[in-house]
Amino acid sequence: MSQEEQHDELPTSEADPVLRWLHRIMRLAAYVLAVGMVIVIVVGVISVGHNLYLNLASPPYFLIPDIIKTFGAFLAVLIAYEIFANIRLYIRSDVFPMKLVVATALMAIARKVIILDMTDLSPMDLIGMGAVVVSLGVAYWLISLADRQNASDSGSASSKALLPGTRSDD
Repeated sequence: MSQEEQHDELPTSEADPVLRWLHRIMRLAAYVLAVGMVIVIVVGVISVGHNLYLNLASPPYFLIPDIIKTFGAFLAVLIAYEIFANIRLYIRSDVFPMKLVVATALMAIARKVIILDMTDLSPMDLIGMGAVVVSLGVAYWLISLADRQNASDSGSASSKALLPGTRSDD
């Protein structure tokens, strides 16, 4: 890959010593965020497990009285995992993973729609949320098309790794 094609958000080999130092600080900040996100995920999983146990172990047994809130808690932990995946991908490749960010936003808005209490919303609120969902879906689709086009143009394994249905750790 030529120097013009390579993209590096925070190069640690920058010629300017001040920028090199600042880039290293930003990479350290990304590592700190990754560790913090792992803590949030572990605590979230413990919290979901604890709440699930309490709901199943108290009368009426083996029923979850507010299953929508339980789904919301599960999805919140999954969103935290997606944010961790964003951070991890950024640390590995030094490229901001737009497709994964849009997918995470789609998951977050889906969570909001699932746990939403429709009685508190106006029709305009629902139209606005629908517009956000459609916009994020179109953005994801366009990014996927661009990834496919880049993969077919270059044929490189690195661009194919970001296509839907492929693994990035191959």
